[in-house]
Amino acid sequence: MSRSGYTLPVFACAAAVAALHWLHDRQPLTLASIDLIEPAQIAEIPIEQVAGLSENTALAITRSDPGDNLDLTKDTPIWALVEWREQGDDPVIIKGGEGIGRQVNADDKPAIYAYAQKLLQDNLQRILAPGEKITVTIILPQGRSLAVRTSNSAFGVVEGLSLLGTTGISQPLSTPDQLAIFRAELQNKASRFESLVFCIGENGLDLARKLGINPEQLVKTANWLGPMLVEADVLGVKEILLFGYHGKLIKLAGGIFHTHHYLADGRREILAAHCAIAGLKSPDIQAVFNSATAEAALTYLKSLDAATGSDWVNQVYNAIAETIDVRSQEYIQNHRESSTRVAICGSILFDRDRKIIVKSKTAGLLMGKLC
Repeated sequence: MSRSGYTLPVFACAAAVAALHWLHDRQPLTLASIDLIEPAQIAEIPIEQVAGLSENTALAITRSDPGDNLDLTKDTPIWALVEWREQGDDPVIIKGGEGIGRQVNADDKPAIYAYAQKLLQDNLQRILAPGEKITVTIILPQGRSLAVRTSNSAFGVVEGLSLLGTTGISQPLSTPDQLAIFRAELQNKASRFESLVFCIGENGLDLARKLGINPEQLVKTANWLGPMLVEADVLGVKEILLFGYHGKLIKLAGGIFHTHHYLADGRREILAAHCAIAGLKSPDIQAVFNSATAEAALTYLKSLDAATGSDWVNQVYNAIAETIDVRSQEYIQNHRESSTRVAICGSILFDRDRKIIVKSKTAGLLMGKLC
């Protein structure tokens, strides 16, 4: 049985609680009790080190433990610097220090999202005495170097990692145990709906809800798109809308149906091949192929369209979306015993700003039913 752990915001919060405890009592904590809020339970987080830097400032360190998960933050240290202050109305001000990314699309605000903010605010405010005020700075010493191995920049987060998530529990998303959990959710929803929307991650789920799709028809797949497609078809789902970030879904156009980057990539090869088929000139194909990320390749195509008045983005991505639909249905057909009609698949791809790039023809029809 795989072991779950905790998400990065929990360890940041534990370090902040330990530093505040030192400011109050001048004693180091070895364990910090954190109310996870979601789920409603208490976590005991080991504190690695605590130090008083001055009468008004303390630093505490925890170490990330996401459980049996393919998570690059495993064992990375998380620091929290807590300082007394007298000015301002807010009892707790939260700042992002070194290694916390900044959101280039949100006035360079630190990438400390809603759950992390609430976790820190709730746990720290219950410790503060009336009238006490603190500033908390979260630091990830290895955050900047780790960030280059993530897709954060594709979503407008640069120079560090995000304190992201909607829960304190880190499930091992890349293990068979997690697939069993996803399949159980799929089985439940397939018994109630003939049309479902598959979202790889939180960005897709959030955008799908904002577009008005019934949350009860949304199914999170993580990287297990292949097994989930086959399972949905077996369960009698008639229509499946694949809804995701283009840097992930593009892999399906190349026949890659487990999308974790540890197992397979091929994004630039797939994109360059479709550019060649569409008729782009060799230097432009090479520029796309040599782009550092799928987002950078998309940006290049957009700049090419702007400079020449062409429509390469639509041509290339429409072809990719249609290919995803075809290959998804082929994948289902190849993994089932009978030769009866398989589920209809449509795909929608969005960019780092959560703006839809393209809808396949089938996806357009499905959206008309779902919204």
